[in-house]
Amino acid sequence: MRLRALLDTDALGLRLLGGEDELDRTVRGVMTTDLRDPSRYLSGGELVLTGLAWRRGAADSEPFVRILAHAGVAALAAGEAELGDVPDDLVAACVRHRLPLFAVHESVAFATITEHVVRQVSGERAGDLAAVVDRHRRMMTSGPAGGGPDVVLDLLGSDLDLRAWVLSPTGRLIAGPKSAGPALPADLGGALAAEHLAAVRAGRRAPNRVTIGAQVYSLFPVRTGGRGPQAARDVRETVLSDWLLAVEADAGDWPEERLDLLYGVAQLIAVERDRRDAARTVRRRLAQEVLELVQTGAAPAEIAARLRVAAPVLLPGLGAAPHWQVVVARVEWDGAGLDGGPAAQALLEEVLADAAGPTGTGGPAAPPGAEPADRIAVAHTGEEAVALVPLPAVAGEHDGSETGVQADALLAAVRDPLAAGLDGDGRVTLGVSAAVHSAEGLRGALEEARHARRVAAARPGPVCAAGHQELASHVLLLPFVPDDVRRAFTARLLDPLRDYDRRHRAELIPTLEAFLDCDGSWTRCATRLHLHVNTLRYRVGRIEQLTGRDLSRLEDKLDFFLALRMS
Repeated sequence: MRLRALLDTDALGLRLLGGEDELDRTVRGVMTTDLRDPSRYLSGGELVLTGLAWRRGAADSEPFVRILAHAGVAALAAGEAELGDVPDDLVAACVRHRLPLFAVHESVAFATITEHVVRQVSGERAGDLAAVVDRHRRMMTSGPAGGGPDVVLDLLGSDLDLRAWVLSPTGRLIAGPKSAGPALPADLGGALAAEHLAAVRAGRRAPNRVTIGAQVYSLFPVRTGGRGPQAARDVRETVLSDWLLAVEADAGDWPEERLDLLYGVAQLIAVERDRRDAARTVRRRLAQEVLELVQTGAAPAEIAARLRVAAPVLLPGLGAAPHWQVVVARVEWDGAGLDGGPAAQALLEEVLADAAGPTGTGGPAAPPGAEPADRIAVAHTGEEAVALVPLPAVAGEHDGSETGVQADALLAAVRDPLAAGLDGDGRVTLGVSAAVHSAEGLRGALEEARHARRVAAARPGPVCAAGHQELASHVLLLPFVPDDVRRAFTARLLDPLRDYDRRHRAELIPTLEAFLDCDGSWTRCATRLHLHVNTLRYRVGRIEQLTGRDLSRLEDKLDFFLALRMS
């Protein structure tokens, strides 16, 4: 389609700000971005949609527009929701580079423009495949006629003879063709997800072609509008939670028309992802309310009332509030300065959907027609995500067996794909509580999950998890330790440090607390204490010298942690 056709569609809400002489340019696709440098994702001919979150000042417009012009994009469309009017410096930069510029009215969603362009471009370029695209669009709509991604993938099989699947970043099957054929093995899904995440972190341009066994697969990213009003500005914010479209074919041999069509399908599936994310809003809010009540020490009756509200939303038809588990997750990047809370929240929803699936770790059965993630409420506070997982019955109450979410099975399901996405500069740590049967137990379950996550963080490796069973000999037995034993234990470990602090004002005790709270990370601890890393190393060395302990050993870290808790 040509640019001038966009202006003739009133529903798109586009207003031309510059480039009237360039309106005969051909639009080959559409991309939404708020990256300062999106060049790796551009192939030329796109209509680029942006919310302007990349712009911090007038000087940012020139390099951004220059990158788009060099990539050969057809035009730029800037949303007015963030800044109101489109800035004059952006208009001037587009004029200099002869790049047509549109303003998008704040009432028009980027998804509306994306769907219109994908439908028009695919129809014009793919000829007789236009009917396929139109059916894709209709199948992705809500209502009785809608069939969701599964039907879209069935159409790819019947009309184009392509087998394809939509996968989570951990390899969970989100959608696949319902027609006859072998199911996608779980280990293959995990391998495809790992290859995709590694390619995204390496900045390789899609589609990424990988060979597993004797079969070539082409992997297309399913990029949404972001988890908030603006798209992610750093790939690490969403790499661990975005979906992918895996096609059992070698896209290197495809004509341009077929590639355009598959990109269009990926964008339509992204609209479905955004819809599902929006549907999680209620569950996230319920989890946030419960978490705030628990952390502020609200009365159990008030917490129980909130849980009764949450139970019908998560498990329709259950009739009574279920029992609960708590799972805590943390995503950390080396020196990145990223807000890990939202990323951990989105990741934990995907991870627990894996756990609750048919081959998962024993979560509750989904209501008919519901996504596995529809049973889980996840909140975030600071850099930590906290999930409330409902269980229809207390874990193991009938036969002594363990049901519900299990840390070791959870870790086995997600370790390899997530490690590929972390790419050596990040960590994911998870902690799982035991099941509790009342509001009174929820605060203890939260602390238990947090303790377990800290145990996981003390282990080597990019993805680690620990469960409540691993705390049984330590945290859960503390109330039964006699007072004289407690005093002797804490005195033996902490009195040398307290005496040294009194004499030298060395702040060894605060340093020890911060070091353990940062999971032994030298960089994060030094930043928190506003110290040089060498100063921190000197203090930790002094602590080890005075106590005869080694803070690189998990056992000694746990002893210090417990001594501080009991003191």
